[in-house]
Amino acid sequence: MNSLNRKKCELVEKLGVFLENRDGLAPVAARILSYIILTGKQGTTFEDLVTNLCASKSTISTHLCHLQNLKKINYFTKIGDRKRYFIINRDTMVQDISAMIDGWEEQKQLHVEIMGYKAKVNESLSEEDKFDFHYHESFIQFLNGAIESISKLKETIIEQNKY
Repeated sequence: MNSLNRKKCELVEKLGVFLENRDGLAPVAARILSYIILTGKQGTTFEDLVTNLCASKSTISTHLCHLQNLKKINYFTKIGDRKRYFIINRDTMVQDISAMIDGWEEQKQLHVEIMGYKAKVNESLSEEDKFDFHYHESFIQFLNGAIESISKLKETIIEQNKY
């Protein structure tokens, strides 16, 4: 095995563990998605996945169907070739970013509500017992910057994916 293939195998495993934890994917599904991501636009076949991930045909088939149902992957065919070539769904990154933004907006709203509650409580507290808002304000400022930055990335990805 050459060093590039060895590195790909290491990254499939590393990215697979990350996707398992982040997306709640089964281990084999996470490895399939990782392998497809690292293979790129040329796509990978069912047979390649069975061979390279050392999993049974039924396991690979089950997880490929699941990943397609989740809209994480698509496939294409080549003229004169009966094989399906699996690739990452181009919209997956945009969907992931949208979910991230939604989560951050929800966190931000929660901090705003907590600050409102604490402000009301502060009305009846002595000066030394009053809640400090520095953490909430700083975190909201951070979230606003993160949302703005990732939204720009999302727009760039959308622009690049136009046909």
